[in-house]
Amino acid sequence: MAMLITENCISCGSCEPECPNQAISQGDMTYVIDPEKCTECVGAFDTPKCVEVCPTEGSIIPNPDIQESREQLQAKYEKLHAN
Repeated sequence: MAMLITENCISCGSCEPECPNQAISQGDMTYVIDPEKCTECVGAFDTPKCVEVCPTEGSIIPNPDIQESREQLQAKYEKLHAN
């Protein structure tokens, strides 16, 4: 499952440079995560880096609309970094 940035985001930008898949970008009001690129950091780190660096609790959560297994996330990571 991809991560999701909620309306609690204060648009500090801490998360964007930490994403190994460049899945985070500035949206209209807050930062947004591209679910096609988000692997919850599977393949790169043990836990999602965006959550680790976010200064506001509850601003980045698992996206309840996207269910992916660890194996699917790993395959997505490998596809994104095939070069």
